[in-house]
Amino acid sequence: MFNCAKLLIPCDKRRKKVADLLEGYGQRVQYSVFECILNQNKYKELKKRLHQQVNLTEDSVRFYPLTKHTLNQIDTWGQTPVTEIPNSTII
Repeated sequence: MFNCAKLLIPCDKRRKKVADLLEGYGQRVQYSVFECILNQNKYKELKKRLHQQVNLTEDSVRFYPLTKHTLNQIDTWGQTPVTEIPNSTII
């Protein structure tokens, strides 16, 4: 499974912790946007760990699942690193 996560976390300390956590699962492509290629178990693990860090009354975390079909349509310009599409099946 490939996901893109978008963060809106006003607290600097909490945002840093969440960003560090997400960087352990994927790559940062913008200040608050991360791309992660995860199997179902890793995705559940990440969501559980994020839930412990995020304040749902103040923060916003959005997950955008992408399919192999949509991955092939990503149009990247400039110096942003390209996310490698795995040869294996994306769930």
